[in-house]
Amino acid sequence: MKQYIRFDSVGGASGDMILAALAAVGADLTAIEEQLNLFFPEHLHIKSAAAADSGLNGIRVSVHAHHHHSHDEAEWPDAAQSPKEHGHHHHHHHHHHHAHRGLKEISELINGSTLSEKTKQLAIAVFQRLAVAEAKIHGSTPEAVHFHEVGAWDSVADIVGACIALEQLNIAGISCGALPAGTGTIQCAHGVMPNPAPATQLLLEGQTVSQTDEPCELVTPTGAAILTTWLHELETPPPCTIPLKSGFGFGTHKLQGRPNVLRATLLKEPSEQDAALTGKPVTAVAETQLQAGVRTLTLLESNLDDCNPEWLGALLEELLEIGALDVWHTPIIMKKGRPAIQLSVLTEPAAAESCQTLIFKSTTTFGIRSSTVTRTELERKFIEVKTAWGRVPVKCGILNGRTITLAPEHDCCASLAKTAGITVKEVSTAAALIAGDKK
Repeated sequence: MKQYIRFDSVGGASGDMILAALAAVGADLTAIEEQLNLFFPEHLHIKSAAAADSGLNGIRVSVHAHHHHSHDEAEWPDAAQSPKEHGHHHHHHHHHHHAHRGLKEISELINGSTLSEKTKQLAIAVFQRLAVAEAKIHGSTPEAVHFHEVGAWDSVADIVGACIALEQLNIAGISCGALPAGTGTIQCAHGVMPNPAPATQLLLEGQTVSQTDEPCELVTPTGAAILTTWLHELETPPPCTIPLKSGFGFGTHKLQGRPNVLRATLLKEPSEQDAALTGKPVTAVAETQLQAGVRTLTLLESNLDDCNPEWLGALLEELLEIGALDVWHTPIIMKKGRPAIQLSVLTEPAAAESCQTLIFKSTTTFGIRSSTVTRTELERKFIEVKTAWGRVPVKCGILNGRTITLAPEHDCCASLAKTAGITVKEVSTAAALIAGDKK
């Protein structure tokens, strides 16, 4: 079953907010930290803490790289003070006394790791996109851009960690709501810059952006690079999905008029049984609700001792057509020894009234008994099998994840049997056997 993530941003998006939001819907930060430390040149620690603002509760994450060189400390502010908010200072630095981290070095580092091929490619694609944007801004080439702050290990960890989180959650694609833009200017290594930073603005071309009056940088270049790469490289979720869980990732800064939060919602693709639930036809089958469980239904009953049996046959069909789940007749003996029929109709409470009206109009009865019953149901799904005579829909009954009952669609088997000049039993048995192998 395919899963997707939908991002909705109130307070923007940075690498650590994206990681926090994914952790809030179930990504395992401890496992991510372990995977990163297998190949990172610096020892990393991912700190996560509960966070709350404006009545929302979630997680705040900060990544700490234990630097070995004192000048690194000065050059890359620790994640705790500033969550890579100014990812655009990847200027062409002239200190050659430490390893420059460009696209080539970071790609080699990731390619040499134990990560899955898919995660490697996705992470490198984020750095590539970031380098292209930076190069355009600075009139340089992507290869020549040195990630200084985004190359700081905590930031590299955010990007790679977020890509690992997607894989952990088995995400096939993402979608993203409008991203908020801050206002005014921001201070960074190049001096004063317009807000959003030029790199962010470039990365968000083609995305929907909503203007706010927050004077902070809301979406960082790292955040913009991660989201736009994912939107570009991964699938687009289908228009109908089922939300499973949502969680909030918090940023470091306190904003003026809104919580600094990014929401992630985990979605799944509707299965055939879910589609049937929402009223989309799967196959021509009367039942609509297909998940396992106990349902409350209405049972209507009426005793008929003076009603034309021909009318009752017609009524049975009509009741099923207007939404009754089941209709049956039971022979009974009434007062004065009269042979009679008890009509029983099982229906959803919502359809009970229209069923009653139809029974009153179609029979001679003066009263209908109504009771509430509960029905325990197996989880059901439909599969279509190919028999030698044609295709047959088969209803599968599932208990605790195992298929225990198979019911080939009778009308379909009957019409195929008639065409082939064989018995319905032969077609039905064959369909059940094939379905049994498929499950």
